[in-house]
Parts: sequence; structure tokens; C-alpha cells
Amino acid sequence: MATSNLSHQIPWPFHTACVHPRPPSTAVTLRRLPTAKPRKLELKPKPNNRFKWAIQLSLVEQSPPKSTTLDTQQLVEFLHEDLPHLFDDQGIDKTAYDERVFFRDPITKHDNLSGYLFNIALLKTLFKPQFQLHWVKSTGPYEITTRWTMVMKFVLLPWKPELVFTGTSVMGVNPENGKFCSHVDFWDSIEKNDYFSFEGLWDVIKQLRIYKTPELESPKYRILKRTAHYEVRQYDPFIVVETNGDKLSGSTGFNDVAGYIFGKNSTMEKIPMTTPVFTQAIDDELAKVSIQIVLPLGKEAESLPNPNQDTIRLRKVEGGIAAATKFSGKPTEDIVCKKEKTLRSNIVKDGLKPQHGCLLARYNDPGRTWSFIMRNEVLIWLEDFLLD
Repeated sequence: MATSNLSHQIPWPFHTACVHPRPPSTAVTLRRLPTAKPRKLELKPKPNNRFKWAIQLSLVEQSPPKSTTLDTQQLVEFLHEDLPHLFDDQGIDKTAYDERVFFRDPITKHDNLSGYLFNIALLKTLFKPQFQLHWVKSTGPYEITTRWTMVMKFVLLPWKPELVFTGTSVMGVNPENGKFCSHVDFWDSIEKNDYFSFEGLWDVIKQLRIYKTPELESPKYRILKRTAHYEVRQYDPFIVVETNGDKLSGSTGFNDVAGYIFGKNSTMEKIPMTTPVFTQAIDDELAKVSIQIVLPLGKEAESLPNPNQDTIRLRKVEGGIAAATKFSGKPTEDIVCKKEKTLRSNIVKDGLKPQHGCLLARYNDPGRTWSFIMRNEVLIWLEDFLLD
């Protein structure tokens, strides 16, 4: 459980300013200044390189006792337990934060604890966030970095759009009291993470668009990372009923697999409809295609009725890591192939290893949904993925 009054467990006899975080990949330079009077920390981006930050930390002339050490592992363990409560009814342990805690993300900034807590409460009210903490690491003498995913639904809009953000938070610790005194967010989806970022604002606005998605069960996945061009997802295993198709955007074979779930099977069992309908190409030429319907997640392969047709088969998809890109409109063959080519290019450019082939996921009934609000996705399975 999260420890209340964490600062009482860590003595801090020496005095220094709080370190304002920088991107975790950048080194920190500590400079002793000639005066004994502490000076305010300066955090400035160097010209022409947004990832290089100059951090000046003034120490008093008297050095801290050598026996005094920072128990960063205790702070790491505390955040592991406390941060998952960021938006639930329990909430975070606010006694672990300095009254003058500084918060900044690309479009929001606060400089005290009341503002910090107000920002959390506002997000909780407007967006009902689902927060997932991936890891917590010590990245400096007075600095801890976390990686997270946050999925939010904007409840004030009738279509309740889903907004996804992934990134890192760099949290500074005040050595005077052992409390967190700064929290700076960096989003994976934008280049300019400084405040105020118009790129960040546009990233929010783009995600408010309308996608029509049926209220049906779909395969479970976690979003590990969202870049400007695609999401990296970790899929749980699921079962499909499939048959051969003709092309990625085609519907050949759909009536056969749909007939299976509507009762044309060995036990005449009717199986609930799910979403999306997949068409999968298993080769680089995107020529050999199957069409698939996902079966309800509560079903086990052994308990499912057998198909009545030899051309229909049941198959368990083991899940894994996939890159996915969303788009609206009618998914013609040219559009799907172009989306697949762009997605594969972005994956390779980012140093990831795509597998052969791809999947087209169609979430809507094309006869009942306006094309401009259709939700379609192209997915490519990845060989591996390291969440850094």
C-alpha cells in the first residue's frame, strides 16, 4: 500500500533547490557556484535542440554529510503503488508532494499543490481517465521517471470520443523534505513538448473527431505507445472463425463465416456478433487473404461447435504486439494498400521489425454507417517491442 507521510521516513539535513526535470535521456550537469547563497534553479532549452536542457543546481558551501543518502528505491516503490490510484476513488497520497510542486505538460501548467490536485480532479470529471503505469525508474540523484498510458473519454461530447496519450513523466524530489516538487510530462505523439505547445493542442483536437463504433465485444488489447502515426498495442489471445477471401477490402466469404455464428454449425448454436471483421493478408504481396469474425472472448475452442463446411475453420490467435493506424471512410483496396505501406514505412523508420502481411479491421456495417464516420484500422504484427 502507498505509505502516508513518506517524507517523515527520509531525513534531509542539507538544503538545496528542487531539480526541475529534463527529458530522461539527457545528462544532468551540477555546477557549484562561488556564493553560499542558494539561487533559483534555471531550466532553459538550448537553441536548435529541444532535447538538451541546461540544469543549474546551486548548493550551499557546506557539503551534506557523507552518511546521508537518498533512498530512491523506496520512492520508486512508493510511486509503483501510489500512481495507479491517480484517477480512482482512493486518489494519490498528496502528503508525498511539496506544497510548491511544479507541474507541466504540453498544454497545462501549475506551480502549487492545489493547482496540481485541481488538474487531476478536472481530468477525472471531464474525461474519466483510465491510467496504466508501465514502469518507474530512478534516472538521477533527485529524479524519478515513469512511463504510462492514459485513455480518456470526453464525456461532454455526445459521441464521447476516446483520447489516448502515452509518454513519460519526470518527477523531481526536494532533498529538503523528501517530497516530489516537480512533475513534467512528455508525450510520445508530438515533437514539441514545451509549454505552450500548439502541436500538443492540435493533437488533442484531432482526437475529438467522430468515429462510429458499434457497442459490441472486440478483442482486448492494451495501448503501450501512441506516436504521431500509429499505436503499439499488446493483444490478448482470441479465437476467430475464418475462410478464404479474395482481397483485403473484399467481402468474399463473409456470408459463410457469418452463417457459422448465426447457427449454421454442428449444434445449430447461435453465437453473439462481435466487432471488428478482419481480413488478413499473410504475404508481402497482400494476395493470399482470409476473412475472419472474432468469437466472444468467453468461448473456449473446445466448447465451440464444429463448422458445417470444410472451407470454414476455427483458429486461436495467440495475440502479441501489433502496430495499428486508424482511418475513416470506405476502405477501398487502393486506400488500404496505401495505409499498409505508410504504416510499414513508419514502423521500419522507428526501428521496429514488422512481420509479413497485415490485417484490415472494419468496425461498421457499410450499409448503415456514413462513410466519413466509419472506423477502420490497418494492423501489422511486430516481431518484438521494447517499451523504453
